[in-house]
Amino acid sequence: MSTYLEAIGRLREDLVQANYFVDPVLEAISDQGQLGLERNHTVAATRALAGREDGLATLIRLFVLQQSQDSEVVNTVLKANELVDLGILACEGNQYKALVDIRPYADETDGTSGWVVSDHTATLDTKQGRTASNHVLGISPASVSLAGITPRRPVGHALDLGTGCGIQSLHLARQADHVTATDLNPRALTLATLTFALNELEVTTRLGSLYDPVHQESFDLITTNPPFVISPTIGPRLTYRETDYPCDDLMKTVVQGASPRLNTNGTLHVIGNWAHIEGRSWQERITEWIPQGCDAFIVQREVLDIYEYIEIWLADAGLRGQLTYLENYEQWLNYFDELKIEAVGMGWITMIKSGSPTPRVICEHWPHPSGTNLADDLMAHLTVMDYQSWSQEKILEKPWVLAPGTVQETIGNPGEEDPTHIILRRRDGLYRATQVSTALGAILGACDGDLGLGQIIHAVASILDTDPARMITEVLPEITSLISQTWLKPGVEDSQPL
Repeated sequence: MSTYLEAIGRLREDLVQANYFVDPVLEAISDQGQLGLERNHTVAATRALAGREDGLATLIRLFVLQQSQDSEVVNTVLKANELVDLGILACEGNQYKALVDIRPYADETDGTSGWVVSDHTATLDTKQGRTASNHVLGISPASVSLAGITPRRPVGHALDLGTGCGIQSLHLARQADHVTATDLNPRALTLATLTFALNELEVTTRLGSLYDPVHQESFDLITTNPPFVISPTIGPRLTYRETDYPCDDLMKTVVQGASPRLNTNGTLHVIGNWAHIEGRSWQERITEWIPQGCDAFIVQREVLDIYEYIEIWLADAGLRGQLTYLENYEQWLNYFDELKIEAVGMGWITMIKSGSPTPRVICEHWPHPSGTNLADDLMAHLTVMDYQSWSQEKILEKPWVLAPGTVQETIGNPGEEDPTHIILRRRDGLYRATQVSTALGAILGACDGDLGLGQIIHAVASILDTDPARMITEVLPEITSLISQTWLKPGVEDSQPL
């Protein structure tokens, strides 16, 4: 083991020496090169590196662009023979090629940075052929989204369920005293272990399906991007994206199985898919997944019709252009017909083990952009459930604080003194916006945690020469709705759930 860690340590030193970090790589390949890689094409990045023979260019060509390099060039940057022994490089004649993708990673929101080890994309530059069943996916939009919805508060024990390349554990290691990473795919654990060693992280790894490897342990935080693709349970499976569970039962199992493994006030954070079944609302179906003793905020980010959904995942498997493409397409359609699936939703589930006798669940379709502090905003939706049970009298009695970063926009006709519309807009979280009346805008603007809400309403009513009781009747339903959307939270003395 010491020899392994020493070799990985030398690789880390070589990456640092070549300045193989996110910003230098992005600068080297250009904006067009980065956009091209997002489309699975290397041409723009290759052209951007033309004429460069430095160590950074060599590493980019080797690990990112999947291009073989002369052994003499590689040996000036890496201890190539050691990496061949580790299964990272292969020697073919007088050239080396990378057997894995080693890519720099950084997230400004919490300062996480390092390198992630995964398998190469099988269809780069329109290469033909199926993706291997044990393929280990690298940094993806889904994994980045999951990192964004996972809160970064200090915790004792965190679980990275289905770790894949290990990207979530890079984040968790900054906030947790101990991190456990599991996966059903042995190759995923092999590459995740490389990721952890390369970043000098102490992470416990366990092989097994879902919660089986940790059935006697409990956690303060569980984060997972499970194999959520809804697909026919026939033929070869891609471990990173699909299972033998029918429909979206895998997602249901992940959610329900978390409860006995969460400590009190522990949280689960999931990104995945769910089916829209004929004759049932998606909100009703997903709400039934939430177990007793837990509360949840479920956000649907996107809905795809069955044709677009199938086409995306057939292409992901490398089946576009294959002779069996239409046959696979038809099998998938038949499967969806059997299950009465009309569309597929994609989104996030944030769940807390609150001890609620009856689960309290908020479901919202939010296809709009989101901003910073997203995880904190999602968690805040769970907290406000306590305040929604308050009586009208208590809501009016307490001081409230308007969400920080709220700005006001006014819209009106040129030359007119008063605006026709007043919009309040959030600059973080879900980027919410709401139209308010002059009175409500004044009330909310005065909510700084000092005066009680009732006092503020009376003061605004006096200024506008309006009956306070009438104003309360008019604005309180809107204020209650704004509380549920985290626009308002109680002052400091009542900031904790009751």
